[in-house]
Amino acid sequence: MEGHEKNNVSIWCLISMASIPLVMTLGNSMLIPVLPIFEEKVGISSFQSSMVITSYSVASIFLIPIAGYLSDRFGRKMVILPSLVLALIGGLVAGYASWKLDDPFTWIIIGRVLQGIGAAGASPIILPLVGDLYKDDDEKTSACLGIIETSNTFGKVLSPILGSLFAAFIWFLPFFSISFFSLISIVLVFFFIKVPKEKEEPKKFKEFWQDTKQIFKQEGKWLYTVFLIGVFVMLVLFGVLFFLSENLEKIHDLHGVKKGFVIAIPLFFLCVSSYVAGKKIKGELPIMKKIIMISLAVLSISLVFVGYTKENVFLLLLVTSLVGIAIGALLPTLDAIITQNIEKELRGTITSFYMSSRFIGVAAGPPVMSLVMKNHLNISYIITGIIGICIVLIVMKSINTDKKEAAN
Repeated sequence: MEGHEKNNVSIWCLISMASIPLVMTLGNSMLIPVLPIFEEKVGISSFQSSMVITSYSVASIFLIPIAGYLSDRFGRKMVILPSLVLALIGGLVAGYASWKLDDPFTWIIIGRVLQGIGAAGASPIILPLVGDLYKDDDEKTSACLGIIETSNTFGKVLSPILGSLFAAFIWFLPFFSISFFSLISIVLVFFFIKVPKEKEEPKKFKEFWQDTKQIFKQEGKWLYTVFLIGVFVMLVLFGVLFFLSENLEKIHDLHGVKKGFVIAIPLFFLCVSSYVAGKKIKGELPIMKKIIMISLAVLSISLVFVGYTKENVFLLLLVTSLVGIAIGALLPTLDAIITQNIEKELRGTITSFYMSSRFIGVAAGPPVMSLVMKNHLNISYIITGIIGICIVLIVMKSINTDKKEAAN
């Protein structure tokens, strides 16, 4: 059996799975450092430019659970491939509109919505796919999820550098590059991901709906907590990145690739932290709970100081790097908690709800930050820090390690 498992998950299969979150992360995060350029070239406000990120994410929020169900019903690859094609088309629409139209904003948003629909079908299905491939081996599942989440976060590190590099040549090149990366991912997934054949018939919708309701009834307490952390963490991450991008240009006069490299510093720490956490958790719930609580506490305390350090680049990067380390530790831990504690038939659906919750945070972060940045920056960060501490208390109450240990 062990040999069979190893054959199942080749290194190319791993690379192919890791390419999907990488592409989808590039699809969103690469545009953050370029938003001030969009504002100038398209003649839009910072709130409108934040919609370039939000439109992608809003489309994902509503469609991810549907994609999760379809992947449980018809197979992971049957949903992933058409989704990647949509992401490719979305990049072409947004890029072509920017290139050829005098007033491209509406078409950029349409292209971004198409990309968001593509992201909805591809990203969330990777988590249950890992669970399928590794069957009941919690330790291997955790390690693989660590690699997948690291790929996601590595995409975040590359994003500001690549985005500002592409935009330095032609300001709308980042849109076209997303299509190119999607194409690479399509080829990899098509040839290298071999999903195990299913023995049993997939569930009918009515039966599936009953089971989903039952899971939320039984496991809702800890599931809703994990979803809440997902919203909070991504709201903080994308809000802070949006703030950094604007702040480095307007206060520190950093532009282009130089700015991209500076934004990549806290994201690099996020990436390393994600990789280390993926290695450490090994499928053990008490360790996961500890990591979640410590990371949330570090995140909450660091956030309070972000606004106060905005005039000093070194201090600002120190504080945002702490934010990055905390978020990096949280992401693979949350992935693993869900993947390992939900039965396979409903894994796609439950992880989809979780990914939707993350996209709510991604969608809300930039516009919220654009609204509070001018007059309410410090108080906003302090309130966010207090909310984070409240979530630590909720985690203490709602994630019951004894019960889960018994279940495992």
